[in-house]
Amino acid sequence: MTVREWIREREVTGMPTFSVEEIRGAFAKHSERTLRSELYRQSVQKRILPVYRGFYVIIPTRYAAKNIVPPIYYIERLMAFLKKPYYICLLNAAELMGAAHQRPQKFAVMTVYPKSSVSETKNSSLEWLYRRSIPEKFLKTKNSETGVVTFSNPELTAIDLVQYEQYAGGMARAATVLAELIEQTDFSKASRELFDHTTVPAVQRLGFLLENVLNERKQADTLYRQLQACGKRLNCVPLSSRHPIRGNCGNNRWKIHANTDIEIDET
Repeated sequence: MTVREWIREREVTGMPTFSVEEIRGAFAKHSERTLRSELYRQSVQKRILPVYRGFYVIIPTRYAAKNIVPPIYYIERLMAFLKKPYYICLLNAAELMGAAHQRPQKFAVMTVYPKSSVSETKNSSLEWLYRRSIPEKFLKTKNSETGVVTFSNPELTAIDLVQYEQYAGGMARAATVLAELIEQTDFSKASRELFDHTTVPAVQRLGFLLENVLNERKQADTLYRQLQACGKRLNCVPLSSRHPIRGNCGNNRWKIHANTDIEIDET
C-alpha cells in the first residue's frame, strides 16, 4: 500500500485526520526522509493539509480548490490529538447558536495552559485562547460533519465576548453580537461556579451593556442579583480598558466608567 492509498483508505472509513505518529506506524519500514517527502507531495497535490505540528487533515473534494478546510471540520480530533479540553468560543460559539451577525474571520478555540509553542503562521485560521480550567458545566455540544463539537453556552459566550473583546473585534462588535445572543441567555443560571471562571470587571461590563446599551433591564437585574448573591465586590472600572478614564466613576450600580460610546451595528 502506498501513502496515497493509505490516506484514501482512512478517508473512506471515516477517519479524516491523522498524525505523523500514525503514518510512521503504518510505514515502519520507510525512512523518515521518505515519509516527509511523500507527505509534502500529498500536500502539494491538495490531498492533505497540515493544520498543526504533526497533525494533518485529509482535504474533502469540496475544499480542495481553495486548499482551506474549516476548523470545525477537524477541531474535535485535533484537540483529542493534543489531549486538551477545549470549547469553541466567542463569535464562533455565537455563530453556532445563530447569533454571529457576520461570519468570523478566525476560529476561536478556548483551551488550557500551557500555551502552544506552535507558530500561529502555521495555521492562521485558528485563534487560541487560554484558561486555567474549562467550565464544563457551561458547555454545549453539536453534531458536525466529522463528529461532535463542543462550544460555550449562551451565558458563558456572553461573558467571554466582553472579557475577551479584543479577540471579538472590540466592545462594539461584542455588543452587536450580544444583541442577537441575548434572546437565548438566562442569567438565573449564573452561579459562583460561572463567576469563578471569569473576572468581576467582565461581569460588570456585561451588566452595564445589558442595561444601558441593549435595554435589557430584566436580564441585567437577574445578573446583578446573582453577582450580589456570590458576595462579589464591585470596584470602579472603565467600560473599555483601551481608553483612558477621565473624571469620576459613572453614577450607575455597575460602577462602570463609560469612557467610550458603544453603537450597535444593525446592518
